[in-house]
Amino acid sequence: MTYVVLENCIKCKYMDCVEVCPVDCFYEGENMLVIHPDECIDCGVCEPECPAEAILPDTDPASETVMDLNKKWADIWPNITRMGEKPADADEWNGVASKLQDHFSEKPGDTG
Repeated sequence: MTYVVLENCIKCKYMDCVEVCPVDCFYEGENMLVIHPDECIDCGVCEPECPAEAILPDTDPASETVMDLNKKWADIWPNITRMGEKPADADEWNGVASKLQDHFSEKPGDTG
């Protein structure tokens, strides 16, 4: 089992999950985070930290649509180990439907 980031992270990107991860398996895109499935140790400490409820175990049926997305972009985007600033409009995007289709960005995050 591993954990995955769901599409609700898109344009929310709260990052509360990043600093609690003991193995630094989060990777940052321009407007979302992903978890590298080969690095996640299945501890689950990130799941309750996400205000957008955008992290689930891969055993949950809701995670099936994003398994490949997490793996693909974790191999491309930079690793993130510290919590950054959430987008100013993150709360407005929390719960918006169809974010993957309409708002996903392939650009890497600014790890500045």
